[in-house]
Amino acid sequence: MPDVRLLDGPFDPNTLIARFTASNPGLGGVCTFVGEVRSDGDVEALELSHYEPLTLPNMRELADRAMARFDLIDVLVVHRVGVMHPGEPIVCVSAAARHRRCAIDAVDFCMDHLKSAAWFWKREQRAHQWRWIEPRDEDYADLARWSE
Repeated sequence: MPDVRLLDGPFDPNTLIARFTASNPGLGGVCTFVGEVRSDGDVEALELSHYEPLTLPNMRELADRAMARFDLIDVLVVHRVGVMHPGEPIVCVSAAARHRRCAIDAVDFCMDHLKSAAWFWKREQRAHQWRWIEPRDEDYADLARWSE
């Protein structure tokens, strides 16, 4: 069963990945993506809000789809909500598979969905002012690659 978590506090990706890898003996490979708050110029903070009744169930459904589509041994999807600062992890997605391509594609699939079709609202603070951030055209193009 995939490990899917929604956290409102900091997490250590290295600890998560070590536990995930250790709990999946016999895997052929693990691919991991860790997203952090960018320290672009004057970014002071990033805030992610969500609609609780939808967020975690839909994250679990995404993990289940990745498991089935990419023949995975296991998948880990951890996403943070709340206020974060530059350098703090936002998301960690790991996929364990017998073959590397399945793991790599599964992480890419999950991230494209989390970035563009997820249940989060994102805003950033610059110069003490908050502004909403929308997915870019490139994010939607990345997501479109996975249409069935």
